[in-house]
Amino acid sequence: MSDQDQADTRLEFSRLKQDHADFDAAINAMIAMGCDPLQIQRMKKKKLFLKDRLQQLEDRIIPDIIA
Repeated sequence: MSDQDQADTRLEFSRLKQDHADFDAAINAMIAMGCDPLQIQRMKKKKLFLKDRLQQLEDRIIPDIIA
């Protein structure tokens, strides 16, 4: 992976990490306000998608080295 690709991956990772934290805060606020459970469930699904994408990016950043 080139330096530019790695920098782009790290940038996307940090952006998605912030989005994930924002979703977490929004979900907690929705629960506290008593919003529609279906809407909360959709938000949780989007948050889970972000978590999966973060894991994929982390796997690209940190190579799998067998010791």
